[in-house]
Amino acid sequence: MADQPLRFGANLWNQYTDWPDFLDAARTVDRAGFDTLWTWDHLYPIVGSHEGPIYEGWLTLAAWAQATERVRIGLMVGANTFRNPAIVAKMATTLDHISGGRAILGIGAAWFRTEHEAFGIPYGEGAPERLRWLAEALPIMRGMLRGERPTAKGRYYHARDVRNDPPPIQDAMPILIGGGGEQVTLKLVARYGDANNVGGGFENVRRKEEILRRHCEQVGRDEREIERTAGMGVVIIRDSREEAQRVFEQTFERNGGAKLWTDQPVGTPEDVVERLKPYLEIGYRHFVFGFPSPHDRESIERLMTEVKPRLERRGG
Repeated sequence: MADQPLRFGANLWNQYTDWPDFLDAARTVDRAGFDTLWTWDHLYPIVGSHEGPIYEGWLTLAAWAQATERVRIGLMVGANTFRNPAIVAKMATTLDHISGGRAILGIGAAWFRTEHEAFGIPYGEGAPERLRWLAEALPIMRGMLRGERPTAKGRYYHARDVRNDPPPIQDAMPILIGGGGEQVTLKLVARYGDANNVGGGFENVRRKEEILRRHCEQVGRDEREIERTAGMGVVIIRDSREEAQRVFEQTFERNGGAKLWTDQPVGTPEDVVERLKPYLEIGYRHFVFGFPSPHDRESIERLMTEVKPRLERRGG
């Protein structure tokens, strides 16, 4: 991965915002030169009070695809429990056409019980069952996106010679699998993923990287085929750490009175560069930064004009 270009992604939170600001933030990300643009696939807010507003993910992506020009677009990540996997592949293909070949299919096992119960969506008996559902879903989606006509007779998902016409614009639309579960999720990444996303700090990411490599070796997959992306948490950039912290606290209060996250990239441009440098040493080149409402434009711009150039000069 060390020879790959440095890539920055923006994850615009779709909770506690209004549509005009949310759409304008996506345009700002595109104009600023980010490589990827993401939002969540949730039906209730997941940070702060869940009793607040949130926009649906797939329809958001469709609107963003028409409002942007170059940035790649996806969910970070789609909730497999919400939709039939063959329908998801069809939706992702349609998004690829709307966007002119910029779609990424992000998918994960899902985890937020509250929204499942409220909307009447099957939640399963626990994470192991939802991971079994994801394991059934992935070969269907991957096959449809690769021009195959998969048939499946799993315990939860069924398909029969399912055709995906028209195919995606991309010859092989990437599937990004979110999560770092060491026994199952990372093995699914090794088998079916074109990309993975993990977070939780550098030491956690380094551990997951080692485990993913072992799974790739066990299943006979060239680990170089899988792009690694790291979730960096919420970024706030200002000229002083004190001012950045003040904005950070205001942002979380706005998001349903959320409890402050710790160990976040909040500070000066140089502070953020220092936080990213260790990831370069283990080969990571794609960093995804969270932007809660009000989607801080100053931080969006300064990531690209100050942080990314400095990181590139230091070996990125």
